[in-house]
Amino acid sequence: MQREHWGSRVGFILAAAGSAVGLGNIWKFPYLVGAEGGGAFLIVYIAFLIAIGLCVMIAEISLGRQAQANPFRAFKRVGGTGWSVFGFLAVLTAFLILSFYSVVGGWTIAYVVKTITGGFAGYSGAEFESHFGALVSNAIEPIVYHAAFMALGVVIVINGISGGIEKASKIMMPLLFILLALLVVRSLTLEGAMAGVEYFLLPDWSHLDANMVAAALGQAFFTLSLGMGALITYGSYLGKKESVPNAALWVVGLDLLVAVLAGFLILPAVFAFNMDPGAGPGLTFITLPAIFAELPFGQFIQLCFFLLLFVAAITSAISLLQVVVAFICEEFKVSRQVTTIWVAFVIFLVGVPSSLALGVWGDVTLFELNIFDFLGYITDNYFLPLGAIATCLVAGWVGFEKFAADITNQGERPFVYLTVWKWMCRVVAPAAIAWVMIHSIFFS
Repeated sequence: MQREHWGSRVGFILAAAGSAVGLGNIWKFPYLVGAEGGGAFLIVYIAFLIAIGLCVMIAEISLGRQAQANPFRAFKRVGGTGWSVFGFLAVLTAFLILSFYSVVGGWTIAYVVKTITGGFAGYSGAEFESHFGALVSNAIEPIVYHAAFMALGVVIVINGISGGIEKASKIMMPLLFILLALLVVRSLTLEGAMAGVEYFLLPDWSHLDANMVAAALGQAFFTLSLGMGALITYGSYLGKKESVPNAALWVVGLDLLVAVLAGFLILPAVFAFNMDPGAGPGLTFITLPAIFAELPFGQFIQLCFFLLLFVAAITSAISLLQVVVAFICEEFKVSRQVTTIWVAFVIFLVGVPSSLALGVWGDVTLFELNIFDFLGYITDNYFLPLGAIATCLVAGWVGFEKFAADITNQGERPFVYLTVWKWMCRVVAPAAIAWVMIHSIFFS
């Protein structure tokens, strides 16, 4: 059976950018900027995004395109049988991340529904905090929204690459930028907003230390959906005539643009209302809704914001679902329709304990973490870094000649940084990712 391909280069870039752009860009990046020194963090983050993130992204996309297969088979074909374990690890990582990521995605749907129905009318900051706590700890409601979020993912992925994921990405990614632009304009016009802009852009190098560097490098790595097989899978549908480095640069650029715009949205609003810029995840579902509620047309602004969160979440979710679907379809010769439905159903079931862990199953722990936090901990600190390091080693050492031929389109598109890229993959990127991994496990 002939393999599907993206209908256009733009379609691939938007889909890959959608995979990279997730909730981490909208809430985690501004929170880290707020907590780690503003402009200093921004500069270090951009440097790592280009030096490390772009390097690994090129390797992942090229690995997928060479193999024309899911991550398991891609590692096996390009690196050898022994490396296939890392391909399976990538599939498992995508599966586990989506199981709890979908729970959070369900929260965004819940907030969209609540905003449309006027359920937040007259809410204060304390009431938003109370509502969020009641939602996530409820035994039924978040699971219903978790199911709805997974169902929406199924509707997109079941229609294939060009007819489903690409078509949806061409609608949702422009929508994301429109919503983000509207919110940024409103945030920047608030009285006192310029204090947030100054904090965001002007570096305070007194914050530069090992923790800040680790946070910047970790965010640069995780924000691009690296190590979870998504870009390997998406790369496997990329035509042989396209330039991998050029496409990767576009994806990194769009991901950075969303993160920076999110900074211009959140930090000016937070400073304008004298809130704590390092308040963490609570910024998303508690602090910002409370701010928007006090503004003219606050309900409309809230709706735009939660739609923005939903779009960011669903574009990442479909890439994770596609990783697992591609693996099952190709390795077990099952149709896409059947695979998508059953894989999504199993992921939904696995996600239920993560939802309950924030409420009635809060006392159930694994290594002193609830189920939700445990899955996030092992995927972020072990699975993702190991997958990315393996990709770098295969690209830099095991199959460099194959990668060089693919990245240069068999010599037709010279890549002037090929030698630099080779040594980044061989030494710098694996060492940097390993350092973040060790720092996160033992020192944070």
